[in-house]
Amino acid sequence: MGTSSSRPLSPLTTTFPMPLYLCVDCGGTKTAAVISDASGNIVGRGSAGPSNITYLSVDGFIAAVKRAVGEALKQATAPKSSSVSLPLTDAAATPLAAAWFGISGADSPAAIMKVEKPLSTLLGIPVGPKLMIANDTHLLASPVRMHSDISYAVAVIAGTGSIAVSFRQDEDSKIIELGRVGGWGWILGDEGGGYDVGRETLRQLLMEQDRASVEGKPVVKGKLVENVLERFGVGEVMEILGGVYQGDPDSNVSVASSDVKALHNMSREKRISSLSPLVFEAGFEHGDPLALRILKTSARNLAEKIALLLGDGQLKDSKNVVNASESVVSFGGSLVGVEKYRQILLDDLAQKGHVFKHVVFVDDAAAAGAVGLAKTYNIV
Repeated sequence: MGTSSSRPLSPLTTTFPMPLYLCVDCGGTKTAAVISDASGNIVGRGSAGPSNITYLSVDGFIAAVKRAVGEALKQATAPKSSSVSLPLTDAAATPLAAAWFGISGADSPAAIMKVEKPLSTLLGIPVGPKLMIANDTHLLASPVRMHSDISYAVAVIAGTGSIAVSFRQDEDSKIIELGRVGGWGWILGDEGGGYDVGRETLRQLLMEQDRASVEGKPVVKGKLVENVLERFGVGEVMEILGGVYQGDPDSNVSVASSDVKALHNMSREKRISSLSPLVFEAGFEHGDPLALRILKTSARNLAEKIALLLGDGQLKDSKNVVNASESVVSFGGSLVGVEKYRQILLDDLAQKGHVFKHVVFVDDAAAAGAVGLAKTYNIV
């Protein structure tokens, strides 16, 4: 991993009478920064590319954060200043009263320590309680404060990757992490996330090809098969393997691109995870049976992970087990943002005996975090 830059820092001289509250959602696909004023109004937004700390050097991580936060600050401070720039060297220079970072890949104290000083330098906020750094699932725990009849939350992220974390709210309204499952990354896990859906798609297509070869019949080319073959620029299923195992390029292009050339210029991980929109389209818009089977398989993989937090697998006597009937499940991420996929997941959990008292989808975790941060400081 890299280290933070040691270039001279330029101080911000403009003063701001209104304190601002920053929340940054650092994910595997994008970085989203949102700033709230003291009244809980969103006054600035910014975005940048991926900022999963597992895959980036500290320099790369800070570069993404700097871009997103810089955009948000310019919106939040205009027209007070047209020259706001990062880094904000100290507490006297920064308009930020506090900041909350939810970082994909921040799964250990060591991972957090690598970025806390660079973030402190960037924002002018001393390392400590006003600079909160945690895994991105923590941003999804805030809905527990919205329901007076519960004290537990299970946060589930399923976007590029996946992770599930359980929380308890104590008497002082502090949210405490209880247990977590997943978040291992695309090589070892990410069940139910975009990579898992893409990988399962390729496996199912190849198994269909194997079955057809034994039966002496051609593969039935439904909507999903046609889409995947077109995406790889090939005519037969077995030809996909060349594109799957092609080495990583020197640089990546946008995952959103559907161009065949662009696909082969992606890293292998993104090459596979970028197939998931094709599966969702084929399954939920065209009713393709193979696509629906794949989505149910991936959802079941994630449901099994979540069920561990709820007492499955000889864990019922653990003090960290959460009872779904006394909890809110809070979803975040592009895949579980699709209601039909989310429902498949909830149905799987219900079959295991786990029915949540409340179900929410947080489509803007950074905004929720920024407003929640202001509330934490008893401003609104």
